[in-house]
Amino acid sequence: MRERDLIEEAVKARGNAYAPYSNFQGGAALLAADGRIFTGCNVENASYGLTICAERVALFKAVSEGAREFKAIAIACGAGPCAPCGACRQVLSEFAPDLLVIMTDAQGKEIRREKLSTLLPLAFGPGELAG
Repeated sequence: MRERDLIEEAVKARGNAYAPYSNFQGGAALLAADGRIFTGCNVENASYGLTICAERVALFKAVSEGAREFKAIAIACGAGPCAPCGACRQVLSEFAPDLLVIMTDAQGKEIRREKLSTLLPLAFGPGELAG
């Protein structure tokens, strides 16, 4: 899987976003270790707290299809690259603390790359539950 393909899938998924309240459209494409790609878009709700981000939609789709290991995620949003929100960082970290996060703009042209562990240092994980 080429990075460019993953970015294009995220840009495409962004087009499906349901964002009538914020007009912020996000798309994500998550690459599983077995090569499958799972996409997601943000879905808003009039009860704002029930809104879900593109990254979690993609991850939950992947997990529901049996994927548990991931290599990279591409995220496409507005005028410039944007990082995943804190909730998405935490949920992604459950499965792939060192995930490559590829952030891009709405057209997939401006690109920034970071490891999830850099974006979420000292993440809360299963190890914190023991003891």
